[in-house]
Amino acid sequence: MNHLKPSQIEQLKAALLEEKAELEAHFELNAAHTEDGGPATMQEADGELSSYDNHPADAATTTFERERDMALDEKLGKKLAQVNRALSQMEDGTYGLDAESGEPIPFERLEAIPSTRHTVQNVPDRDPAPERPVEEQVMTLPPKGAGEGRQSHAGRFDDAGAWQAVEDYGNASRTVDPQAEAEAANEMEKLR
Repeated sequence: MNHLKPSQIEQLKAALLEEKAELEAHFELNAAHTEDGGPATMQEADGELSSYDNHPADAATTTFERERDMALDEKLGKKLAQVNRALSQMEDGTYGLDAESGEPIPFERLEAIPSTRHTVQNVPDRDPAPERPVEEQVMTLPPKGAGEGRQSHAGRFDDAGAWQAVEDYGNASRTVDPQAEAEAANEMEKLR
């Protein structure tokens, strides 16, 4: 840690302590919503006595929000662990050194990411995101030639124009005046 000036160390420590306070406040706020600090039940989360009369989409929304919150808590928990590790490294004198090579991490990098353990050159490779969704591994391929029929029958009726075709006949909410409909169709043709 000898490559860092005492004023730099104090600046970084203040940043780490501020980040730690924000992260701990997040977890204290979430723990205040439950009696034992654990996750609330579905009934407590949505305030319903029974989910019997709820639409399945309501339950899905609640489930999604709970899973999102759990993922955020997991991510923020890892970040809090990194901040705590950086603070303990400040105490034992190993802060600011690369975890792999032991070379000094530049102050500018520490200023940007105070809890980092690596220089830019030594950041471990992360698993790349899969190129295609995992669902595609179990999906069946479309039939051979799908879409070719639409191209070869261009200009003919396909399902894409179904609403327009139905709309031309009118609907039950208004009376149909064939003369007015014909005039309107002619006007539309002129505009095209």
